[in-house]
Amino acid sequence: MSLKHIALAVFLTAIWGFNFVVIRLGLDSLPPFLLAALRFAVAAVPAFFIARPALSWSRLFVIGMALFFGQFAFLFPAMTVGMPPGLASVVLQSQAFFTVLFAATLLGERPRLMQLAGCAVAGAGLVTIAMTTGLGFTMGGLLLALAAAASWAMGNVLVRMAGKVDMFPLIIWLCLIPPLPFLAMSFVFEGWPAIHGALSGLSAIGIGSILYLAILATIVGFGIWGYLLRIYPASTVAPFSLLVPLFGTLSAYLVLGETFSPMRLAGMVLVVFGLTFIVWPARRRIASPGRA
Repeated sequence: MSLKHIALAVFLTAIWGFNFVVIRLGLDSLPPFLLAALRFAVAAVPAFFIARPALSWSRLFVIGMALFFGQFAFLFPAMTVGMPPGLASVVLQSQAFFTVLFAATLLGERPRLMQLAGCAVAGAGLVTIAMTTGLGFTMGGLLLALAAAASWAMGNVLVRMAGKVDMFPLIIWLCLIPPLPFLAMSFVFEGWPAIHGALSGLSAIGIGSILYLAILATIVGFGIWGYLLRIYPASTVAPFSLLVPLFGTLSAYLVLGETFSPMRLAGMVLVVFGLTFIVWPARRRIASPGRA
C-alpha cells in the first residue's frame, strides 16, 4: 500500500475506534434504540442520490437486519447495561472469530490452521475477560456485545453471498432498513415519554453523537473502507481493523478515564492476538516455471 493509503486506513480505524466513546456519550442523552434509529435515518439520506445496488429488496432487508439492525440492537443496550466503550471496542472485533465459524458452516469455507489457532486464542481471551465481570462491567453487557459481534459476522457472510457489489452504495442503501424497526422497538421498550423527553431536551452532545455516528462512522467510514477494498485485496485491508481496539481503548482512557485490570488487559491482548492470526493473509505458493 502507498503511504497515503496507509494513512487513510489508520485515519479510518481512528474514526471507528473513537466511535465507541461517542456511543457512550450519545447514550447519556438518548435511549439506545432511539439513538440507533436516528443514526441510520441520517446515514440513509444519501440513498436519495445514489442508485440502488443490483440486489432485490428482500436480500437488502436480510443483510440490513443482520449487519446493522442486529449488531446495534445488541451493542447499544450492551453499553447501556454495563459494557465500557474501550472494552466494547475489543469484544466487538470478535466478529472476525464468528465470521470464520459462520463462513465454514454456511459457505463451506474451510478455515486455515492459523485461523483455527487464532479462534482458540481469541476464545481464551474472551473467557479471561468474562472472569473479570463485576469489576466495572456486567455479564449481561458482555453477552450482548458478543451477540452484536455475531450479528455483524452474519452480515459479513450475507454480503459475501450477495456476490460482487460496490460496497459504498450497498452500505448507504442498507441504512434504509434499520430506522423503522429501531423506532418501533423504541416505542415498545422505551416508551413515548422517554422518546419525547429525549428529543425535546436534546443537547449539543446528543446531536453531535448522532452526526458523528451517521456521517463519520457510517458514511465516511464505510466510504473509505469500500474505496480501499476496490484498490487492494481484502487480505491487505482487513488487518487494519485490528487498530480499532487500540484507538477505542486509548480514547476511552483519555476521554472517559476508563481503566483496565491486569487480568482484563491480558484477556484483551489475547483477543487481539488471536484475531491477528485469523485475519493474517495466507501464504501463496509460488509455482515453479515447469509447473506453471
